[in-house]
Amino acid sequence: MVATGGDLSRWAKQGVLLLNATLTVNANTPGSHQGKGWEEFTDAVIKKLSESRSGLVFMLWGNYAKKKGTVINRNKHLVLEAQHPSPFSAYNGFFGCKHFSKANQYLKKSGLREVRWD
Repeated sequence: MVATGGDLSRWAKQGVLLLNATLTVNANTPGSHQGKGWEEFTDAVIKKLSESRSGLVFMLWGNYAKKKGTVINRNKHLVLEAQHPSPFSAYNGFFGCKHFSKANQYLKKSGLREVRWD
């Protein structure tokens, strides 16, 4: 079953965490809440996950997300990077990056359960 209406709870039940650099924004104003503390919080979450777990897959989409990847231990985790999937840049590297299949290949190779992305 394909998720409709933006409900990604099925992914969450499989252990998928979706995390933006800033967790709030004014409507129709991208980046409006940057510099208000969210970056420190999300950096701490990423760092804690990287340090305390192993075999995670981090998908960093867009330049801002790629910069957050500096706190990830790439010897313990798979880090995939691509353009942001926004309408402005999705055709410049997001479409065709195959992050979902690459993630599952890594999980399977690591003896971990693959994610059902549908």
